[in-house]
Order: sequence, then structure tokens, then C-alpha cells
Amino acid sequence: MAVSRNRPPDLTISLPERLAAFLAERQLGAATCQVALSGGCDSVSLLHLLLRLRLPGGVAAVHVHHGLSPNADAWAAFCQDLCAQWAVPLQVLHVQVSSAGEGLEAAARQARYAAIAQHLPPGAPLLLAQHRGDQAETLLFNLLRGSGVQGLAAMRPDRCQYGLRLLRPLLDVSRRELETYATAQGLTWVEDESNSDSRFSRNFLRRDILPSLAERFPATEHILAQTAAHCAEAADLLDELAASDWQLVAQGEAVASVTGLRTLSGARLKNLLRWRLRTLGWQVPGTRRLDEFCRQIQGAAADRHPQLQLPQGCMRMGRGSLRWLAHGQA
Repeated sequence: MAVSRNRPPDLTISLPERLAAFLAERQLGAATCQVALSGGCDSVSLLHLLLRLRLPGGVAAVHVHHGLSPNADAWAAFCQDLCAQWAVPLQVLHVQVSSAGEGLEAAARQARYAAIAQHLPPGAPLLLAQHRGDQAETLLFNLLRGSGVQGLAAMRPDRCQYGLRLLRPLLDVSRRELETYATAQGLTWVEDESNSDSRFSRNFLRRDILPSLAERFPATEHILAQTAAHCAEAADLLDELAASDWQLVAQGEAVASVTGLRTLSGARLKNLLRWRLRTLGWQVPGTRRLDEFCRQIQGAAADRHPQLQLPQGCMRMGRGSLRWLAHGQA
């Protein structure tokens, strides 16, 4: 049985079988499955599971050395020794992380994916070991940030992002199930000491909040992951609506008719702009900035040219059109 967002996994099926079904559903053919290997229990278990499947394209691994921990060299050495023992090609990538303007975790994530995207061919499948506990944690984290349905959809099992195809085959697997598997297989792994630091918001949710919720609501992790799946379905429907609206207002690859945009309700206009920015790979602005820009689109006089500046460029209105202008364009 193939595992998907819309079908609950059959927990009577073994982990290797569930992983095989996930990959078969995505028809990767002879592509090499690259594993993001941190050295932790989750990624070591994923690598071990993939090797058991004897995939046609084989398995390789990539480890990103962030240099943020005094143990970073030891983690890289562990991954090198493990991959040598298992005859897995490994690439160790060194990155520098600057948290200027964003949190350290977000900056490390951006640096990590940017480095991997430069190393792998465009669209290459990168397998990530996030599990159901990570999914529940992500939903709760995004909820507390005030995210909409896109954020509450949390992590998708199959998503093209950062120039990579990100596959997360373990989102239906609990942390306990992975640890049980790793122990039964005699696997060893490293522990990231920062995971116990509750000053980081995600660690606080993982160590303090989710266990407390689980004491009162034992199915907390499963329910939150299920909620993320429901939100993902809603987000997909909103994307379909935005794509349909775009066909009605588009005047080119990056130009829309203001007259057409003004026929949309406020909610549909905001939905369309968010969708278009994500399609272009641009950062979506916060709610207040987007609300104000939509108000300007709907009511600005013909001689006014409102614009919204974003890190990748700007949205600018003028001469009856709304244009998306990347930095460097006139």
C-alpha cells in the first residue's frame, strides 16, 4: 500500500516496506537517492533503511558542517566513518552561518539548503529524515507565529524547494518507532547537544510543551500531524484557486491587469499575490504589509504607483498593470 498524505499508513507494514511504497509512488527510477545525513538517530536510520531496499539508482549522502558546535568536526568524522563502513558515497559541505536579520535556526537551514543545491543536480531527490514528531512540532511552531494554512500545512512529504526535490518519507513515523528500529538494528548515532537547549523555540516545544500535551491528550502527535495534512489539502485548494485567478488577470509572465485584480475579493487578491510570490520563489510579506498593498491596488488613483519592496525585488503598480520586478530590472 502506498503511503500518501491522504491515506493513513498501515502500521502493520514494516518500516522498510512503508519506505519502499513511498518511493515507488514517486517513480524516482534510476535517480540516486541523496540522504541529508546529520549523524543523528533519524538520518542514520533513514540511510540504513534505504540501503536495505537496494534501490536501482543507489544511495549517497551529504553532510553539512555548520561549524556552530564544538562537536561539528566530530559529527562530520562520524558520518565519514559510517559511510565508509556502509560503502556510501558522502560529500561533506562546509558553510558559514550568519543570523543577521533572522534567527540562527532559520539562517542555518537556508545555508544548508543553499550549499546542497549547489552540490546536487537541479531537481535531484534529497531525502530528509523528519518524522511525525517533527511535523507536530512544526505545526505548533507555525501556529504560534500566526501562520495561515500554508504554514499550518507544515512539512510536505514531496516538495520542490531551494532547487531541490525534498522528500520526507518518515512523516508518518513516530520518534519512538525510529529509535526502536535503530536500537534493534544495533545502529549508533551522535547527539546534538543543542537539542536539549530550551532557549530555542522548537526545543522548548519538543521538550516542554508537547510532552505536557501528550499527558492530557495521548494522541497529540498524531492529531497535530493529521491537522497538518488537512491544512495541506486546504492550501492546495487555495493554490488551485489562485492559478485559476491568474489565468483571468495575467498579461504576461510577470504582469497582471489591475482592472482584473480589482474584480477579486480582498481574500482572493491576497491569496493570488501570495501564490504568485511563492511561484517566483520570492519571500511573502507579513500580513500587515500585504493588507496595505492590496488596499492600494484596489483603491489607488491612476496617477499613483504603489509598490511593495521585497528582498528579491518589488511589486509595482502603474499604467493599469501590476508588475513583479526582480532587482536589477528597470
